[in-house]
Amino acid sequence: MPRFFVDSSAFSDGKITVRGDDAVHIGRVLRMKPGESLTVCDEYGVEYACVIAAVGQEILLDALSSKLSENEPPYRATVYQSLVRSERFDTVLMKATELGVSSVVPVIASRCTVKLEPREYAKKRERWQRILSEAAKQCGRGAIPRVCDPMPFSDAVKDAAKADLPLFCYEAGGTAPLPEICSSVPSPGTVSVFIGPEGGFEQREADEAAAGGMRMTGLGNRILRTETAAPYVLACLSFRYELPGGSSL
Repeated sequence: MPRFFVDSSAFSDGKITVRGDDAVHIGRVLRMKPGESLTVCDEYGVEYACVIAAVGQEILLDALSSKLSENEPPYRATVYQSLVRSERFDTVLMKATELGVSSVVPVIASRCTVKLEPREYAKKRERWQRILSEAAKQCGRGAIPRVCDPMPFSDAVKDAAKADLPLFCYEAGGTAPLPEICSSVPSPGTVSVFIGPEGGFEQREADEAAAGGMRMTGLGNRILRTETAAPYVLACLSFRYELPGGSSL
């Protein structure tokens, strides 16, 4: 069933008004008609089963029932992804959304080959947010993840370390296996996943992260590409904390 996202301003007396690009998509692309059904989600993760009442420049819906979405993880995961080439960053955004991420923070690490000027942030962020929105619709999320402006490494580490389960993914020594770290935090409310650029983190960055309270973890014997690492960790988190029986392994 088609799924769309609206904010609380779209609601009035049991009616929901869909505007803008989503209205065009419903009316002109999907060619939906009055009486057909779709799902709408608000910014609080509530899903509304709706039927189309009228089609025009705006789409008017009747909300038939509502429930809290069951498609969100029991934790809020933030991926701190070091800036990488556009197509790789796009892959991270799409796959992280499918795997339940709540937010993505682009990180400016020492070995980042991509350099953005602050004046470019707004345009990039708009594009990134659009990718997150489309991915959320496609995979049936109950909420759209948000993307932040790029953050310097040191600031990002301080922010990430506040999570109940702050994971710093590092391929060198001095790390603990991910299952071991997860077993020490049985029910995290928040998780941060820190991922390096193509060339990895410098040793001084890893030292700073460890000193700042991040949990240093390895991801196995194989070296993963930067666009693979975050989805891999998010999948492991889903297995551990979401799937029945995962917590016992």
